[in-house]
Order: sequence, then structure tokens, then C-alpha cells
Amino acid sequence: MKEPKQKILSALGYLVRQHRIEQGISQEELGLRANLDRTYISGVERGVRNPSLTALVSLASGLGISVSVLLEHLEKEANRIK
Repeated sequence: MKEPKQKILSALGYLVRQHRIEQGISQEELGLRANLDRTYISGVERGVRNPSLTALVSLASGLGISVSVLLEHLEKEANRIK
């Protein structure tokens, strides 16, 4: 079983990836829109980066959504992860 922190980071990464894929954009495109490096986007999506609040705001903005939309299903998704 994953640690609680790791479950949250994995869930966040999954949600970012889902929003990105729904929009049909690459990690590189999201990085350009969010003013973040593509490798940072990759790390977030893989659950190995713990983004700061400012990075979350940038990610949400790059996805064209609010932070609340980005985090809306975070707890449910984290609980789904074993």
C-alpha cells in the first residue's frame, strides 16, 4: 500500500493527465501554457513531484480550469489508489 502522501500525489497526477488528455494536448503544450517545464509536468503526472500552490495555479490555468475543478475529485481518486 502506498503512503497517504504518495496516494495524493499519484491521484493529482492522474487528474492532471486526464484533463490534459481530454483537451488533446501534450505535456510540452501544457508546460508552455502553464509556464512550467515539460519534465515538471511529467513528474507531476507520475506522482513524483509535490507541486507548490503557485504551480497548482499555473497547472490549472494551463488547463483552462480553476484549481477547485482540478482538485474536485482528488480525495476520491486518492482513496481509489491501493
